[in-house]
Amino acid sequence: MKPLLILVTSLCTLLALGTAYAAEDLPIAGYNASRDYPGAKLTPDADTEYKVVFDFVVTDDNLDDPYPMLPLVARYVNTLANLGVPKENRRISVVLHQGSGLIGLKNEEFRARNNGRDNPNIELIRQLHQAGVTFHLCGQGVLSRAIEEEDLLDEIQVDYWALTTLIELGRQGYVKIGG
Repeated sequence: MKPLLILVTSLCTLLALGTAYAAEDLPIAGYNASRDYPGAKLTPDADTEYKVVFDFVVTDDNLDDPYPMLPLVARYVNTLANLGVPKENRRISVVLHQGSGLIGLKNEEFRARNNGRDNPNIELIRQLHQAGVTFHLCGQGVLSRAIEEEDLLDEIQVDYWALTTLIELGRQGYVKIGG
C-alpha cells in the first residue's frame, strides 16, 4: 500500500507542476514560470504595466557559465506571461555594467577576449529581447574596455553611463531590482 501511495502522490505532484505552467507556451523556451500558489494574497495583475529594471553586477571572473541573472529575468518574464500579463504590459530592462557588459559581445569578439571560449549568453539574450526585454550597456564601460559597437549583439543598446540609465528608468517609473 505504501508504494502505491508514494506513486500516486508523485504523479499528483507532477501533474500539479505540469499544469501550473506550460513551458512550450511561454515566451522564453527552457525556463519555467514560478509555480502557482493557490490563495496567494498578491499576484501580478494582467491589466497592470510592469516596469522593472534589473541591475545585477557580476564580475567577469567566470565567463564560461551563463550570466546568473539572465535565468531569473527569463523566469520573471515567463511568470508574468503565465499569469496573463500581455507583452505590452511587460516593460523589463537589464542594465549591464561593471564586468557584466562582456556578456553582450558577439561570439567572435567574446572568443578573442576569452581564450577561444564561446559566449554562453547569446541565445538567452536573443530570446529575452524577442520577448520585449531591453538591454542597456554602460557606455563608460564600453570606452574603458575598448569595445567597438560592431562587436556587440544587435540586442544590446549602449547608453551614456549605467548610473544615468538607472536614474532615467527610475524617473520613468521603473522599479529597480538588485544592485
